[in-house]
Amino acid sequence: MNRRLLLAGLAGGAVGTAAGAAGFAGAERIAALHRPRTPGLLDGVVWQVHGGALDPRGDWDFLGARSLLVQWLVADDTAFVPLPGLGLSLVADPPNWTRIAREPWARSIIAGLASRFSEPTARKQVLDLGALSARIARQPLPFRPAGFYFPVEADPTWAEVGKMAAATAAIPRPLWVSCYDNSNVGPEALADWIENWLPKDVGLFFQDGVGVYTRAPLAARRYAEVISARLGARRFRLIAEAFRPAETGTFRAATAEELLAQLKAYEGFDTFVFDGPHYVDRILVQKLLKG
Repeated sequence: MNRRLLLAGLAGGAVGTAAGAAGFAGAERIAALHRPRTPGLLDGVVWQVHGGALDPRGDWDFLGARSLLVQWLVADDTAFVPLPGLGLSLVADPPNWTRIAREPWARSIIAGLASRFSEPTARKQVLDLGALSARIARQPLPFRPAGFYFPVEADPTWAEVGKMAAATAAIPRPLWVSCYDNSNVGPEALADWIENWLPKDVGLFFQDGVGVYTRAPLAARRYAEVISARLGARRFRLIAEAFRPAETGTFRAATAEELLAQLKAYEGFDTFVFDGPHYVDRILVQKLLKG
C-alpha cells in the first residue's frame, strides 16, 4: 500500500469538508519567534492536503525541518489554492497559505500540482494530469514555490511508467516526482528501473517502505545509498513513513522509538517525514527530542 492509499481511508474522500484555518495569535506568535534551531533529525515534512486536513500546525522545525512538500494543490479537480484562470472549484475553506508560508518549517515550499486520490486513476490519466499541472505551475500562487512536485507516484508494477517523461515535459523546473518499492525488487534493480524512465533534470523522493513493514530502516538506507549514487545527491530525497499498521486495519502514528530508528538510520540524507500533520504531533516531537 502506498502513501496515497494510506491516507485515502483517513481522508474519507471528503474533499469538501472544511477544517478551521485560524492565524497566529498572541502567545503562539511569540513562541514562533523563539523556536530553537535544532538541526539533524529531518529536513522537511510532507503534507497530504484534503478536506479534513486544511490547517497544518506543528513543531517540526524543532527537529530541523525547514521545507514543506505539499502533496498536491489540486486533487480530483478540487483546488486548495485559488486558481480562477483554470475553472476549478475551490475547496470551501481553503488553507491559510499566508500563515503557512510564515511557518519556520515552511521556509521552502515545494508545490505538488494535480492528481487524483485514486492512484490507478491518476496513472491512467497521467498525461492529462501533466498538462493540468503545467498550467497550475504557471498560475499566480499565494506563496513562492521553491520547486514543483508531480504527484503521480511510481513503482515497478506500473507498466506505463514511461509516460512520465512526456507528462512532466512542460512542467517548470525544479521538479520532483516520487516512487516506492513494495515489491522489494532490491536497491540495484530499483535504481536500474528509475534510470529507465526518470528525466535527467527531475529529482526523486523515495518512500522508505518502513511504515508498512516492507523493509527495516537500515535496508531503506541501502536503497537511499544506491539510488542517490546513481542520480546524484542533489536529485534525491528520502521520505520516512511516520505511520504503522494498527490492529483495526487502519494506521497509527509511529512511536518515538520507531520513528527515531528511521531518522537516525537516514543521517546524511535529506529526509522528509510523511505525513507531518497527521502523524507527527507536538507530543511526538518532544519525545523525539528527548531521544
